Amino acid sequence: MDTTHQMKLVDMHCDTLGALLHAVMDREENPDAAKQTDALPTLLHNSFHIDLEKLQKSQYLLQNFAVFIFLREGENPLEQALHMIDLYYRELEANQTIVAPVYTWQDILENQKAGKLSAMLTLEEGGICKGDLSFLRILYRLGARMMTLTWNFPNEIGHPNNNMQTRLPHDDPAWAERMKIPDTEHGLTERGIEFLAEMERLGMIIDVSHLSDAGFYDVLAHTTKPFVASHSNARSVCPHVRNLTDDMIRKLAERGGVTGLNFCADFLTEVPFGTKNPGTIDAIVAHARHIADVGGVECLGLGTDYDGISTHEELPDASYMDRLIDALKTKGGFSERELDLILGQNVLRVYQEIL
Repeated sequence: MDTTHQMKLVDMHCDTLGALLHAVMDREENPDAAKQTDALPTLLHNSFHIDLEKLQKSQYLLQNFAVFIFLREGENPLEQALHMIDLYYRELEANQTIVAPVYTWQDILENQKAGKLSAMLTLEEGGICKGDLSFLRILYRLGARMMTLTWNFPNEIGHPNNNMQTRLPHDDPAWAERMKIPDTEHGLTERGIEFLAEMERLGMIIDVSHLSDAGFYDVLAHTTKPFVASHSNARSVCPHVRNLTDDMIRKLAERGGVTGLNFCADFLTEVPFGTKNPGTIDAIVAHARHIADVGGVECLGLGTDYDGISTHEELPDASYMDRLIDALKTKGGFSERELDLILGQNVLRVYQEIL
């Protein structure tokens, strides 16, 4: 595969930490001989979508690593998050000659100068904080520099669009139609608005992916700095509620924010119920072209959702990004300067302002 591109890639979202932690937990819970002979996956090398070797092959500059928590009754989301954060730092320490953490904008520059990848810790589920601003501050001190306000459950901060409390079973044809109906009534709570103010004060990037439509406009109304939709596409191209409307794209762009192209097939293309969704590179390009046409190329970045989605047939892991770059150029009509913005510079601009 050709890896001659010069752009340095920045990806706002992956779920690799969760995949690694689950592998460790499976080994601890099932210590049979067969499993013990297998090498335990690491951040350096694994069979997942992302590892350091794959990132190096595609010339990444920075990868965000999300602490994703599935809210379950009877479980402590903060405790789960701390286990994942511990794994993150243990892996960084084991690979400190290759990758280093990011706490400030200057860290990105210094890591690049040293020839190292940058890693940024993010939170995907505001419920990790349990509605307590002191927990938010502690997580910031532990290195978290971005937080997705909700996942797919309501929490103390606000409400999602794809609410798993009310979602129908996946084998129900009505489920697909439900995924086209956004929540325009339930937005942020009063506590959620307090979280916005504290995140802006700290220098933690606000992420509206997964958030309800009403919540998006609450963020717009109660913040002054740029914010991001770390892994969301265009609803005009694919009508899933996880994607942004044209008005949201414009408003995000006007604020100086960025949305990251998500590789999840169901957010890329609408297909008849019960048929396999291929999630093609052409579909990603179509979303990129639409977002750039609506909001300007400056509001577009990458948010692959790798290791949180099914394997993309044409982009099976992070080492294949040249395929996307070539398609954005040849089929999307993006210039070299525009590609540089999309692949990294737009996100870095936001990071420089907030961090």
